[in-house]
Amino acid sequence: MNSIEIVKTAVKAADSKKGEDIQVIGIRDISVLADYFVLVTGDSSTQIKAIADEIEFKLKEAGEEPHHIEGKQSGWICLDYSTVVIHVFYKEQRRYFKLERLWEDGDIIDTEKLMED
Repeated sequence: MNSIEIVKTAVKAADSKKGEDIQVIGIRDISVLADYFVLVTGDSSTQIKAIADEIEFKLKEAGEEPHHIEGKQSGWICLDYSTVVIHVFYKEQRRYFKLERLWEDGDIIDTEKLMED
C-alpha cells in the first residue's frame, strides 16, 4: 500500500468507530517524519482503544503492519506506519497538544473526499 491508501483505510476505519474531528495533514514537504499525520478524537478511553484497534485491524487485513504503537494505556494512542502516523486522542489530550497548530504549515487533506473513494 502507498501512503494515501494507508490514510484512506485509517480514515474509514476511524469513521466506522465514530471517531470525531478526523483530520489529515500532509507533512511530506515540511518534515522527514512521515508523509501524513492522521488525527482522530474519541469520547472515552474505551472508544479511542476501539478506534485504534479497528485501524490496526483494517490495515493488517490490507497487509500493513505498524512499525510501532505507543500509548495503548493512555489518552493518546500513536500508530506509526512509517509514512503515516495516526494519532487517536481523548478530547482533553488533543486540545492540550494541539498538533494541528504545530503542523499548520502542512497540507490539510479533505477527509470527506478520502471516505468517498
